[in-house]
Amino acid sequence: MSITATEQLIAPHGGELVDRTGDRPDDLDQLPIVELTSRELSDLDMLASGALSPLEGFMGREDYARVVEEMRLANGLPWALPVCLAVDNAPEGDRVVLADEAGRPVAVLEVEETYEYDKEREAEQCFRTAEDAHPGVARLYEQKSLYLAGPVTVFGRAESPFPELAFDPAETRADFSKRGWKRIVGFQTRNPIHRAHEYLTKTALETVDGLLIHPLVGETKSDDVPAATRVECYRVLVDHYYPEDRVVVSAFPAAMRYAGPREAIWHAICRKNYGCSHFIVGRDHAGVGDYYGSYDAQAIFGEFEPGELGIEPMFFEHAVYCKRCEAMVSPKTCPHGGDEHVFLSGTKVREMLVNGEVPPAQFSRPEVAEVLIQAYRS
Repeated sequence: MSITATEQLIAPHGGELVDRTGDRPDDLDQLPIVELTSRELSDLDMLASGALSPLEGFMGREDYARVVEEMRLANGLPWALPVCLAVDNAPEGDRVVLADEAGRPVAVLEVEETYEYDKEREAEQCFRTAEDAHPGVARLYEQKSLYLAGPVTVFGRAESPFPELAFDPAETRADFSKRGWKRIVGFQTRNPIHRAHEYLTKTALETVDGLLIHPLVGETKSDDVPAATRVECYRVLVDHYYPEDRVVVSAFPAAMRYAGPREAIWHAICRKNYGCSHFIVGRDHAGVGDYYGSYDAQAIFGEFEPGELGIEPMFFEHAVYCKRCEAMVSPKTCPHGGDEHVFLSGTKVREMLVNGEVPPAQFSRPEVAEVLIQAYRS
């Protein structure tokens, strides 16, 4: 089943928006059960909605191998990260039930193959490290030893923790079309939006019709700001500092991989499916620790031919407030440095928030700071 893209918007990846939702089968009780992890459930929900178009299920051996080695599906279409389901053993029969962590059946998978995979090779290629100190690599090493592949039919969609922001790709596309937008820039975030992020989103917005603020609300590291706190930060920021008719806020149900450059490509392709023609890539996109260079996530787009991804990346350098320029600036626009720039480390900001101190207005809007202070106090 597929949903035709609205004519004025960018086509989904692969040409059609996939829909893998369907009815609950009558023989469910007779099928073996495979329980999914939180990250696999996020992937399943995105398979259902078409956010991972053109994928119709968890990857088979040929797609997986070529994605790991070449960042392409078996048919040659660009794709940066595996979307796979790990199991202990090959199941019996040609169908299995997929269940959530509470054991609730949510989907059926038509078994096409079960295959072995090399965890260390996947880590080295996709995360650029085999160290288990990397959270994505650690999760990979903890996985079961086989991958189970096949198309899925989802009859029990995951409940979004933010139903007011839970828009599938077909819904964001319909909204963009209704608004008359053709050029939409997507912004991925797993952090509160401070002044630097506000600056680059508004700079991008100057050149397009609309902005999709698309916070990731799936599984993240334990020390990341909780999704509920971040969503409240986005709400107060958009209410006070963005034009209502130029911005859409929607939840992105993916789990973080922390795969840096490859995840930037993957995030861009997903946003293309949501209807975005452009995608913001800033400093250290989807990075963690010091595993990636500050702008590796921008450089990786050069490994594809111009226009091959369809969606257009918009690259930004790190922005700060310059007291002498009296404006938000980047190294591309400001000749000053050192004491002229208002810069705070993440550690310093957290210390201030824990102590109930509001960071300088040049760093964070006071409404955002107040939400974070309340969250840290509780």
